[in-house]
Amino acid sequence: MRDFTAENAEGAEKTQSDEALTHRIIGAAIEVHKVLGPGLLESAYEYCLAAELNHLGIKYVRQMPLPITYRDSELDCAYRIDFLIENRVVLELKSVKSLDAIDRAQLISYLKLSNKPIGLLINFNVTKLIDGIKRIVNEYE
Repeated sequence: MRDFTAENAEGAEKTQSDEALTHRIIGAAIEVHKVLGPGLLESAYEYCLAAELNHLGIKYVRQMPLPITYRDSELDCAYRIDFLIENRVVLELKSVKSLDAIDRAQLISYLKLSNKPIGLLINFNVTKLIDGIKRIVNEYE
């Protein structure tokens, strides 16, 4: 465990703001889920979540292209991040029976490729949305 000092105060502030931001994002997703319920297509949740984020004044880019750099070449492989929120949080939406290890792996890959600190994986196809949320912190420098 690290001690809190002036040297790492900036990092602690960023962590707190990231924590607060993910909390607001989850709150927005819960609001959408309360209104729509489970069982719809992912695209319906995406459009409604965008409207909720707008309502809350949270900045985002939807369906952001995610190129891959391989051997000094940037390749547009048609990967897209569902939402990049406040240029810090990668949000991947699902509407599936259950989240699998591959869904978590996909989010981890997106975090690494985009070099963003935090990811949220949200599955709307659950009775209680809190059961469909996974938060992942990128291990980057």
